[in-house]
Order: sequence, then structure tokens, then C-alpha cells
Amino acid sequence: MPRLLIVHHTPSPAMHDLFEAVVAGANDPGVAGVEVVRVPALSATASDVLAADGFVLGTPVNIGYVSGALKHFFDTVYYPCLDATRGRPFGAYVHGNQGTEGAVKAIRDITTGLGWAPVGETVSITGAPDRAARERCYELGGVVAATIM
Repeated sequence: MPRLLIVHHTPSPAMHDLFEAVVAGANDPGVAGVEVVRVPALSATASDVLAADGFVLGTPVNIGYVSGALKHFFDTVYYPCLDATRGRPFGAYVHGNQGTEGAVKAIRDITTGLGWAPVGETVSITGAPDRAARERCYELGGVVAATIM
């Protein structure tokens, strides 16, 4: 069974709303036969990444960059997973109260180095998540899950 790994740092109600929308989308009834695994960024390991067929990454934007937790995840898994995970699909969502450009660029740069294949643009949310933001995250979870079916 294909496995979707959702690596997230969810320290706020806003991030929790977006995370729940991603999980719901990944578990949409139209997506069959995909195991959805949710692991906090500080707990995710290279073994988790190697066992997954695709990824969704979620992070708040802290001082214009990804959270320290997501950066730690990348630092931990980068070299052990570098060759073995090339070409695997991923999606990402970020949330900030101001600009999110730095975090979006960091995710793009790191995942390009890993050779992961984006399924679309990073979902970037500024301010309080509204219905449209949750729908975009739901769609993100569903698209990445459907990609690995």
C-alpha cells in the first residue's frame, strides 16, 4: 500500500486548522488505498522518509523562514535520504502572519536538492486561515495522496 508521510510543525490553532484540512484531503473517499502517516517534524526520521512514497510538509513561518522543527527534520534526513528518495512527489503548506516568501523559497531549495518532485505550488497562507485556505490545504492533501495511488 502506498504511504503518504505528512511531516508537520503544528504549534498554533491556525496551523492545526491547516494540518487537519491536509489530513482530511489525504483521506478523501476518492483517494483509495493510501496509508496516511502523520509525524511531527521533531519526531520524523530518515526511516519514516525512506518508507514513504510521497510527502506533505507543513510549517509556520518564523522570522521569514521555515520553523526550526522543519529545518531540523531536513537536516536529519537530507543525506540519508538523498539518493533513495529522488523523484518522489511532495506538497507543502506554510502559514505566517506576514511574508511567507522566505519559507516557500527554503522549501523549494531544499526539496530541489533532495530531488523531490513538487505536485504544485506551495500553499501559502497569511493571516487567519479562512474557508478558502482550508480548502486549498484539503486539495493539497488529496492531490499528493492521489499522486501516489
